[in-house]
Amino acid sequence: MTTALITGSTAGIGAAFARRLAADGHNLVLVARDTKRLREQATELHDRHGIEAEVLTADLAEDAGIESVAARLGDRRHPVDLLVNNAGFGNKGRYLDVSMADELRMLKVHCEAVLRLTSAAAEAMRERGRGGVVNVASVAAFVPRGTYGASKAWVLQFTQGAARDLAGSGVRLMALAPGFVRTEFHQRAGMGTDNIPGWMWLDADKLVAAALADLARGKTLSIPDPRYKVLTGLAKMAPRGLVGGISSKTGRKYGPQ
Repeated sequence: MTTALITGSTAGIGAAFARRLAADGHNLVLVARDTKRLREQATELHDRHGIEAEVLTADLAEDAGIESVAARLGDRRHPVDLLVNNAGFGNKGRYLDVSMADELRMLKVHCEAVLRLTSAAAEAMRERGRGGVVNVASVAAFVPRGTYGASKAWVLQFTQGAARDLAGSGVRLMALAPGFVRTEFHQRAGMGTDNIPGWMWLDADKLVAAALADLARGKTLSIPDPRYKVLTGLAKMAPRGLVGGISSKTGRKYGPQ
């Protein structure tokens, strides 16, 4: 049985990855900050699917948390075959309205942790000649919209660049760019969702199924829904000034700042 490590596993997209991978027979390493929720999740997945679920409590906004997860990824005796870098959050407020401490904390989780954990996993995977990494970005990566979108753009560019560097090694890297998904993301950031149109919401389980299919096909970017594929395609073709103006208005209305 292969092993998958998922950060931010207790809710939303991370929990959907855990459910799907457990159902497919993968052992899991579940990573989040809340030990109680991790243990409850591990017990449920073990009882339902008969897999082994290891709990690793870690705050990826702290060096100690990143180091503990990186050490687990580098454990050659208990190899991890798939890494899902899903942990992340948004800050409520426009640029300069959010404290520098909160901005840096987000960059620590979205960029530094993703770099260090991807590197730890990919190095061990390259030695074995097989493995995969899914780094969760966002469709916000395609539009000029504040520090959240900028951090996710870094995830996307880093992942696709690293995938090219590792081509032929047996290690697959893919950036996942979802749109709005019903998770705890907005609630934790104190953002309302009542004004978000129904057609913009994605189902987390369907999103994960599409993402894993794209990874199996060797894609380096997964936009797992036709609606968002159209929107990101239009964003790429439209003038940057126009896209920036539209994204500024819609971002203040619908998304993280």
